[in-house]
Amino acid sequence: MATIADVARRARTSKATVSRVLNRPDTVKPELREAVERAIRELAYVPLGAARSLATKRTRTIGAVVPTVDNAIFARFLDSLQSELSEHGMLLLLASSWYEPERELAEVRALVERGVEGIALIGTSRDPKTYELLRARDLPCVLGMVCDEALPVNSVGWNNRLEMRRVANFLIDLNHQHLAMIAGITKDNDRAHDRLIGAQDAARERGLTIEPRDIVEARYSIEAGRAGMAQLLRRKPRPTAVMCGNDVLAVAAVLEALSQGLQIPRDISITGFDDLELAANFYPPITTMHVHANEIGRNAARLLLTHHERGGQPEAVYLRPDLIVRDTTVPPR
Repeated sequence: MATIADVARRARTSKATVSRVLNRPDTVKPELREAVERAIRELAYVPLGAARSLATKRTRTIGAVVPTVDNAIFARFLDSLQSELSEHGMLLLLASSWYEPERELAEVRALVERGVEGIALIGTSRDPKTYELLRARDLPCVLGMVCDEALPVNSVGWNNRLEMRRVANFLIDLNHQHLAMIAGITKDNDRAHDRLIGAQDAARERGLTIEPRDIVEARYSIEAGRAGMAQLLRRKPRPTAVMCGNDVLAVAAVLEALSQGLQIPRDISITGFDDLELAANFYPPITTMHVHANEIGRNAARLLLTHHERGGQPEAVYLRPDLIVRDTTVPPR
């Protein structure tokens, strides 16, 4: 395996010059830099990250912990986050928490021990020790899929409670009086919890009530969503509209309703949240909230990279979702 000394000999220069080309290329004359870069290519030289970190006191890595990688909305967020970081010469290290605060804290601690220069997390449900650890190391943190100026760290996203109220009010404006909801599991998931509360807020403000028996919590899977919808369809009278915590649950709700001989949306209206590609291309196409996951990822990277330049002051970026009305919602018969 080629060493920095091999590169220096091939380029007929010193190891110090090779080091400057690798770490501070602007300080090296163009012709000399070109010779070193040519030697690096010819020898397939790869600098040892650990050694460079010791020399520069930087790892040029950012850590991210998401609840799961088995969710397209997080995949879109991570793709944009990594793309933006790569443009600034940063590497993304990824871990998942499985919606468990204790596991998230353990993963954050492991990333910190590996020298990451910042952390991206999702939502607000977590062990307070996570923030204590990051403050102790003076590491910037950004929360995705949520936005709150009162948070002690950077955030970029939206207010799930307020935005789910928009969905419920849309259905009430269509004259739906009997609303139901298939929510995500609300324990240790602030997004699922806030969306449920937002739907209840809107109903109460409009003189309606979403009864506890009209609320089902389900894992974000087709199987769990169908079971939840089946439970709601046994209700007498049957709900005229069902709000779902995300598009996966909405697709499951449509499938279950169709399997029971119902017509969508003639017999029952259904909404989702996130606007995954599946929602637009499913039949019937699903009314949902389009969230700007790509912009959230890019802004999250920016907030991490500029945190210290901004004096360490947390910044909140609100990216309001768009209500996309498609073919699963009409006024009730």
